[in-house]
Amino acid sequence: MSMRLIKTAGALLLTLAVAQPAMADRVKDLASAAAIRTNQLVGYGIVVGLQGTGDGADVSFTVQTVRAMLNKMGVGLDGPLSDFERSAAAVGKLDVKNVAAVMVTAELPGMAKPGQRIDINVGTLGKSSSLRGGTLILTSLRGIDGEVYAIAQGVVTTTGIDASGAGSKVAIGVPTSSRIPNGATVERIVDTPFDKSDFVMMNVRDQDFTTTRAIVDAINKTFGAGTANALDGVSISVRAPTDMSQRVTFMSMVENLDVIPGEGAARVVVNSRTGTVVISRNVKVTAAAVSHGTISVAIAATNEVSQPGAFSSGQTQAVQNANVSVSEPNKPMFLFQAGVDLRQVVDAINQVGASPSALIAILEALKTSGSLRADLVVI
Repeated sequence: MSMRLIKTAGALLLTLAVAQPAMADRVKDLASAAAIRTNQLVGYGIVVGLQGTGDGADVSFTVQTVRAMLNKMGVGLDGPLSDFERSAAAVGKLDVKNVAAVMVTAELPGMAKPGQRIDINVGTLGKSSSLRGGTLILTSLRGIDGEVYAIAQGVVTTTGIDASGAGSKVAIGVPTSSRIPNGATVERIVDTPFDKSDFVMMNVRDQDFTTTRAIVDAINKTFGAGTANALDGVSISVRAPTDMSQRVTFMSMVENLDVIPGEGAARVVVNSRTGTVVISRNVKVTAAAVSHGTISVAIAATNEVSQPGAFSSGQTQAVQNANVSVSEPNKPMFLFQAGVDLRQVVDAINQVGASPSALIAILEALKTSGSLRADLVVI
């Protein structure tokens, strides 16, 4: 693909961008190049400098890690732990209250180069109650192949607070989990096919044949027939220039193409813990009659004192009276006509004053009866 073709396509791209309707999305928001996938990294390390919130002597692997680190630094602690070291008399030597063993995780971005910085997450392994104020000591982060791809070190950032005293305890957030922004330095490049293949593979984020076809049509309309080919509902093969500078320019143009994606499948998402219900606009129901009501039972207890009569030999007694009432609200039955849309569903349920929990129950019942034409997802 020549530079002249890229310039011509760029001018055409500008014209198409102006002409596209407001509902169009950019290709970069719908798909991404397979070569820039992220890779998971993990490592084991220790955090020092804690204010007595570390693992202590009871966590053997923390003590062993400290011994191994000191041995490498020239402090002679070779040999297995002795009975004396394990005893209460040696608490002052080996009770590592200010040290915590941690696991360090990170995501290595695609095409990351040595020297770049990435964020890391730090979580405790042992009995440490808080990482606040600690510092992560040099830790190697390895990929699934066992190779070291990054080196992490730095002061941990902990937002959680856990305080207790006199039988009371207050916890805000999670003090045993922390982050270090830019806490790791990339040391190794992950090989990608971006500069080794005549084609660039793009993957649609949400599998949809309509969206995939729309992306292929947009690329071919802008850069010429045969530039892009759909391999399946997710993958698209795009013929790109062999020169890397031109390839980057070409992919930038592809990413900024406007595409009208296909509408997602009808779906109702229910969060049973918070009562949140999200209904996509493609949800429809067949003819169904719905009635929903709850029975309320209220028990009220009244404490009274019974006084004996004057000049009697009786004694004052405490008496408890209970009033029990049962109420069942008169909720009208509402009827769904066949093929009603989202607005009519919501309006009908709101008319009977259904609470979020009642709405969830109604939707589940509609799905069970086969009247709800949507996927019901409970999270």
